[in-house]
Amino acid sequence: MKIKYQSFYLKWFLIGILIFHVQIGFSQEEKNSQLYKTILSKDSLLFNVGFNTCDISQFENLLSDNFEFYHDKDSISDKTKFLATLKKGLCGSPATYQSRRALVEGSTEIYPLYKKGVLYGAVQIGIHQFYEKSAQKNESLANAKENFGSTARFTHVWLLENGVWKLKRSLSYDHQNTSTAGTKSSIFDNDQEIQKWLKQNNIPTLGIGVINDGKLQQIKVYGQLKKGITAPYNTIWNVASLTKPVTAIVALKLVSSGKWDLDEPLYKYWTDPDIANDSNTKLLTTRIVLSHQTGFPNWRYMNESKKLDFKFKPGTKYQYSGEGFEYLRKALEKKFHKTLDQLANELIFKPLKMDDTKFIWNDITDVTRYASNYDNKGNSYEPVKNKTANAADDLLTTIEDYGTFLCSVMNSEGLSKKVFDDMNSHQVKQAKANKYFGLGFEIYDLGNDNYALSHGGADQGVQTLVFLLPKTKQGLIVFTNGDDGYKVYEKIISHYLGENGNRLIEIETK
Repeated sequence: MKIKYQSFYLKWFLIGILIFHVQIGFSQEEKNSQLYKTILSKDSLLFNVGFNTCDISQFENLLSDNFEFYHDKDSISDKTKFLATLKKGLCGSPATYQSRRALVEGSTEIYPLYKKGVLYGAVQIGIHQFYEKSAQKNESLANAKENFGSTARFTHVWLLENGVWKLKRSLSYDHQNTSTAGTKSSIFDNDQEIQKWLKQNNIPTLGIGVINDGKLQQIKVYGQLKKGITAPYNTIWNVASLTKPVTAIVALKLVSSGKWDLDEPLYKYWTDPDIANDSNTKLLTTRIVLSHQTGFPNWRYMNESKKLDFKFKPGTKYQYSGEGFEYLRKALEKKFHKTLDQLANELIFKPLKMDDTKFIWNDITDVTRYASNYDNKGNSYEPVKNKTANAADDLLTTIEDYGTFLCSVMNSEGLSKKVFDDMNSHQVKQAKANKYFGLGFEIYDLGNDNYALSHGGADQGVQTLVFLLPKTKQGLIVFTNGDDGYKVYEKIISHYLGENGNRLIEIETK
């Protein structure tokens, strides 16, 4: 019963903090105010002096006798337990081990607490990072390398007890072992501000998915599906060309299971009538399709003749093509006597429980959750209502479903090592430096043996983008339902992917 009671108390304490923030609105302390400076000085004594140098006396003096500490990885502690853990743990052997806490610059917010106009306390929220020193054998701690440990958000409740500031409650949560996640205090921590920002950029709805440690960790959806209807976390989106990675993984899973050959000519199963008499037809393979080296235009309707043709010899250079993926679809369907949506259901959607992901409009589980598409003046487009699967375009999905799919890809589920390595290899160079195409994904060379897999989607009223960082097991999903959705990319990428995000932006904007 005690554990249940503590969980219940913590839940309502957190809710109380949230309600408090809503109620106080604009009462955040200015950085030059006396209260702000006072609380930061107490924070400095507690951590810069106390924690970072293992001066336990700072904790004994600054913690209230009724202090309570809530940690999302290590349960609940009172003052006695907290001090005992500190003495035996982090400060138990200072000659061989030490941890340093750093307050993330610009993340601190201070809110005063009043009773009948009299100040009695303050709430401090912020983000902090922890760095660890671990000395090797025969190495002094001073010479030991400092390594990043984790990032976390925190909330502190400071009270004036007999005129002396004491820390009464401390919550440390959202711990992540990446130095970039959650380290910036920005628009993404303020729902009111982001709603205003979306309006300014003519973006009706924004969905963000954040992957850490190879798992979908966070989903945020902002805006409205239509006037007066808030977009839910499980909003259904048309993701345009983000369809292509799904088609690619269908093919690569078949290759991994030995049922399909990456380099077998596709003419054995399908030949388009428009190019039946062209010898280049026999050069087309799954590898060439997935790396966009078919020589096809993006779509045949872009040709004056409206017919499919080759712009260059297949396998000689890069040219993005939806036609290539549709060509592959028809070959797969001929070989397996199943439609693409049937193959995707068997190989991806059902195993991953992606119940809201469909190729066909009439298969949508709940059309009321669909994010209608808009131009930059707020006019809506008619939704695309495909009656058959398109291998290159118009997949319908949610942030959660597509994030689950990306995690599966990054963790190489259902892919042999050879196929996974091929998918991540530079199949063809693109025009921009450090940018290539693999199998189904773009590849950004970030330097230091690090890289990112990426793909985007753009149609009328659709702008979508994803990134995967296989080395660090991070990822980012951005869905929007407006023509100007691309305007949000840079800020989101920088916020959630930190230095890697900035490197991606640098490559793309060169």
